[in-house]
Amino acid sequence: MMRITVLELRNQWRNVKIKLPLNIFSRNPGGVMFGGYQAALADPIAALACSRIFPGFSCWTRAMTVDFKLGGSTDLELRFEFPPELEEQIRRDLETKGRSTPTFEYGYYLKDGSLCTSISNTVAIRPKGYIGATTPPAAEEFATSLSIERVESLVRERVLKELATHKSERDLEQLWGNMGGGNGMDREMFGNVLEDLGMAEKFKNEEIDLLFNALDRDGSGKISLDEVEDFVQMKRKGEASQ
Repeated sequence: MMRITVLELRNQWRNVKIKLPLNIFSRNPGGVMFGGYQAALADPIAALACSRIFPGFSCWTRAMTVDFKLGGSTDLELRFEFPPELEEQIRRDLETKGRSTPTFEYGYYLKDGSLCTSISNTVAIRPKGYIGATTPPAAEEFATSLSIERVESLVRERVLKELATHKSERDLEQLWGNMGGGNGMDREMFGNVLEDLGMAEKFKNEEIDLLFNALDRDGSGKISLDEVEDFVQMKRKGEASQ
């Protein structure tokens, strides 16, 4: 229902841009975007980024404040960047204390580039199995339909549907072997596979980045043939049951 568009998703979620449209669902009686609509999308972004960069830990939103500086009178663009200095601080915290609670600053921008809404989001990064979590860890949310609807399935479903209809698993395995992907495939090789399948021109680079990041669940920078085939099989089973 949010009808978001992922404009940019790079470098393991360190750089994210998402368009949140102003439409009949998001427009309040005053003609601008509901604040709750903005908060719902902004909430998981920092935690999802942390879960990608620090895959051995549980990450969730601990607190968030939203400052509505201007009315959301146009489509809004959420812009998130993971500051390198903050990443280094988090790594030091995890090495010395085994936990970290960083705060991220990001925001929504109007079409003219003006800052519309500023977001301050504090993320709890804790050891796996930590019992004090107040919300589901972001890494676990990737397996839920809610998380997929929020960010990833929009592109994943589209690309995997093409994979499922264009090539069998045997075709993919042969193609993969021919390209030397037996030890896993990085983002460049994945793009080459899509190009070999005649599919690359159907998608933006950002869309391919999004699918690759979704398949790269352990954050290693490589995906296996099994991971691709599992998603293809899942897609086919879903279509067969409809």
